Amino acid sequence: MSMNHIRPWRHIERRKSRQIHVGNVAIGGDAPIAVQTMTNTLTTDVAATVGQVQAAAEAGADLVRVSVPDEASSRALKEIVRESPVPIVADIHFHYKRGIEAAEAGAACLRINPGNIGDEKRVAEVIKAARDHNCSIRIGVNAGSLEKHLLEKYGEPCPEAMVESGLDHIRILQDHDFHEFKISVKASDVFMSAAAYQQLAEATDAPIHLGITEAGGFVSGTIKSAIGLGQLLWMGIGDTLRVSLSADPVEEVKVGFEILKSLGLRHRGVNIISCPSCARQGFDVIKTVEKLERRLEHVKTPMSLSIIGCVVNGPGEALMTDVGFTGGGAGSGMVYLAGKASHKMSNDQMVDHIVEEVEKKAAEIEAAQAKTTQDAAE
Repeated sequence: MSMNHIRPWRHIERRKSRQIHVGNVAIGGDAPIAVQTMTNTLTTDVAATVGQVQAAAEAGADLVRVSVPDEASSRALKEIVRESPVPIVADIHFHYKRGIEAAEAGAACLRINPGNIGDEKRVAEVIKAARDHNCSIRIGVNAGSLEKHLLEKYGEPCPEAMVESGLDHIRILQDHDFHEFKISVKASDVFMSAAAYQQLAEATDAPIHLGITEAGGFVSGTIKSAIGLGQLLWMGIGDTLRVSLSADPVEEVKVGFEILKSLGLRHRGVNIISCPSCARQGFDVIKTVEKLERRLEHVKTPMSLSIIGCVVNGPGEALMTDVGFTGGGAGSGMVYLAGKASHKMSNDQMVDHIVEEVEKKAAEIEAAQAKTTQDAAE
């Protein structure tokens, strides 16, 4: 539950944006910030691609993007869409006909790049296909593929060039009376991305898709994304996001949710608060947290768990969490429930016990939510 009414320093005032839909997922307005990832399998390998889509959806992805580079991929997309548990965004580059084919195949959104999709006449054909098949569009500007005339005008990729590219493409869509679109202005440079997104947020009310493109491997990409996306989200900018990592798409989803959870913008699963460990620890904090992260992946109910090695900060952190464990001495520690000391538990049994307590608390929260929903309906 949000406590921002008594802790105003946690409050984030989200930018006012128009709301569109990508399939059954609302984007913008007062809708939750959507988390997206992208498959990295060959799209023509339907089984492998569907497997990645399903794994990403299980991890919490609201949308999944699939590359459509050729006609064979367009044909495969139809089956992928049919088997996907979440709306599919078709990634279109260079050939506008792939966009038309993707819309016909049932994609919920077409990602088109102003820098390589072609002239306005070709874009108009993509717009018609999107309209005919109830498909939205994402204008995906990328610093690495800006239009030639903008590079000549500005001399190099820069925030101003990226925003101008995006606004030019918005004009094309609006001139064709198409308004179901969102927009992104991505760069691998954190400074350039942040500046471009801030300028874009002031120039349009379209929903904004956030991302630091080509961010890197798991560790470096996570850090770049946390810095770049975190500051924008803190400013209230962003309606959907993708964390671009050279890693498993499921990891992108997990990192995206953790960024949103840290800012109180989305709540899903167990938020584990744990210490880095030190010589005072009464048990092996690092190994314990690793085990708990694996054991609690199945819990989707938003709740908090504190795992602290000693009594310096343990009791204080436990006051703020649903379940807590604080290391003590003689091979045991204290279990906290709803912020209060409840009972002692031996270190060798703590992981199983904590999992049980978390599952029990999750069931209580779900039951209370179900009753509230039922009462409201009666």
